[in-house]
Amino acid sequence: MMDIGTIRGLGTLLVFVAFVGLVIWAYSSKRKRSFDEAANLPFADEQTPSAERDEQASRSKSE
Repeated sequence: MMDIGTIRGLGTLLVFVAFVGLVIWAYSSKRKRSFDEAANLPFADEQTPSAERDEQASRSKSE
């Protein structure tokens, strides 16, 4: 039977292996393109001038 120290040691080892795997996945060169696209998503929602005008018109009607 395993004592509590062995179980805690195995738990620590499991978390460490998961952490190393996550770091390797995050810094992988294969993921760079998708991470760059995700980083630019906040800038992709720019509205056209006509859409802004329509939005402002709908706001003024609701007030």
